[in-house]
Amino acid sequence: MAPALVRFLVPGTSARFWCGGLSVEQQTARLVENLCPTELVTYRERSVDHPYLDDCLRQDRPDAQVLWVVSWGFDVPGLIHRLKGRRVAYHAHSSQYGFGLPPGVPVLAVSRNTMGYWGDKAPRNPLILVPNALDQTWLDRGDRSVGQRRPIDVLVQARKSSPYVLEQLVPALRQAGLVVEVQAGWVDDLVDLFNRSTVYLYDSAEYWRGRGVTEGFGLPPLEALACGCVVFSSLNHALADHGDPGHTVHQIGCGRLQFDLERIKAAVAVPQRWRPAGDRLEALLRECSEAALLERWRDAFAHLDALEAASGPSLSSPPTWRLRLQQRLVRLQRVVNRLPGWPSR
Repeated sequence: MAPALVRFLVPGTSARFWCGGLSVEQQTARLVENLCPTELVTYRERSVDHPYLDDCLRQDRPDAQVLWVVSWGFDVPGLIHRLKGRRVAYHAHSSQYGFGLPPGVPVLAVSRNTMGYWGDKAPRNPLILVPNALDQTWLDRGDRSVGQRRPIDVLVQARKSSPYVLEQLVPALRQAGLVVEVQAGWVDDLVDLFNRSTVYLYDSAEYWRGRGVTEGFGLPPLEALACGCVVFSSLNHALADHGDPGHTVHQIGCGRLQFDLERIKAAVAVPQRWRPAGDRLEALLRECSEAALLERWRDAFAHLDALEAASGPSLSSPPTWRLRLQQRLVRLQRVVNRLPGWPSR
């Protein structure tokens, strides 16, 4: 049974907050509305279209039938503290922000990578996998045919791309005579841009490593696959969830520049040999569809309801420092036991 109301917290919805995380929360709220009423609630800026967190906390009593979903990186600990006494879940995208979670707060992880992170850091908290979904637009308009040659040989989106791709690989591809589009600004029709491209390059590993957090899910390679592109991608973090080198995608920056160059040229010349097998691709896209995600949320709510019905305190795990101290003490005791004259045990 779904909650009576699910409130997805976002800092705001204006252009100042536009990013993948906001888009995903908006999409998820729209999908979950098929199961129960949902609201986007803002907490940094007021909006005429959405409730404001301070107003909700002042006006509403805690209600176990209302589920509050927090997601926004560094804001998560403060939001959970403000929502103390209310039913809260963490919709976890990127990881490695460094904070911990109180016992009992469920983690709704968008990738296996993120779920594994919290499975290590908070192993007694409820963990549920609810991957992000491709917007239906990509599946409705994505061109997965292998017909006529496309006007753009190689598409690169400048944001998140590595210096290697922008400063070494792109010039080498252009010198080889390929038509390379580096998209840096706003595009009115991104689906059309992908549909006009043969190869798509995505190399975000250094971008995220420099920021100290992870690639939460990695929708662009999936969007490119939905449009029939051959995808060369890094395999960092959540990209490894659906990036299977040589089967769904091909590794970018694989050992040597010349190796990348030759493989991309070959993919542009004969893309059908480099695309995923049709049945493999369709199975992957079905798994990432909104319909599949909706069923996962339905199962998640059933799991959370069963958890709420169970009595007793929430389980917790010792902090890492204590576990490491215990291991050091165990090793120290072993050394002491070997000392001459020390009674063995």
